Amino acid sequence: MTRRKILSTAAAAGAAAQSQAQTPGARQYIVMRKLFLRNSGENQVAKLTEFLEKAALPAVQKSGATAVGFFAAQLAPDSPFMLALSSYPTMAAYEAAQAKLSADSAYQSALKAYNSAPGLRFMRYETTLLRSFSGFPHLAINVSPGASKLNRLFELRTYESDDSTTLTEKIKMFNEGEISLFQKTGLDPVFFGETIFGQKQPNLTYMLGYDDWNARDANWKKFVSHPEWIKLRTTPGWSDGEIVSNISSMFLRALPFSPIR
Repeated sequence: MTRRKILSTAAAAGAAAQSQAQTPGARQYIVMRKLFLRNSGENQVAKLTEFLEKAALPAVQKSGATAVGFFAAQLAPDSPFMLALSSYPTMAAYEAAQAKLSADSAYQSALKAYNSAPGLRFMRYETTLLRSFSGFPHLAINVSPGASKLNRLFELRTYESDDSTTLTEKIKMFNEGEISLFQKTGLDPVFFGETIFGQKQPNLTYMLGYDDWNARDANWKKFVSHPEWIKLRTTPGWSDGEIVSNISSMFLRALPFSPIR
């Protein structure tokens, strides 16, 4: 292959990636990183919060992430921890963002200072890669426009399935009615994603936002009693027993500087 042909092929691939990134409704990749902490004399929570606000947030936004959010555990296993979300139109865009972070001198300087501070900065972290659903392709930043954004409650829900076939059916159920019914009944979605790399696969994870605990309870009652939900869950092949083997939840609060609120 000639050099001209190689450059032509590379340019075409770049144009295709850019086209996909700009396509309205195109599914995105969501990176979900959970950083486990300890309530100790090392003050891990405060130090990590400061680093995320002053260094990580501006750097990740400049790197090309389409949406960014930071959350702290409110009621969840393995607390305390912080959850960082970021989304990208393509895997190539994610790789480009990582290269930009590596070349960001201000961010690298802040990261080095954070990592070289005395004591442990955090205990461990784990990263999950998801791909958004076609029925809700982008992360919602203003989860409930017009509502109070102070101290809102967020719920991260994970549905496990027995195999890839039943997981596909559950995702289809979301795309063909369940997501729109959430919105009708006041359950405000942040994202829906199929786990590409992560624990307990096959599974999907989604996040909902609420004004408070009372709003959560009231809106879930509306949802489970709604005729559309009763029709969906009684559709042959779509009952929980057929396509969902386990459901787990954790409750979070957005950090004060989180763009997703």
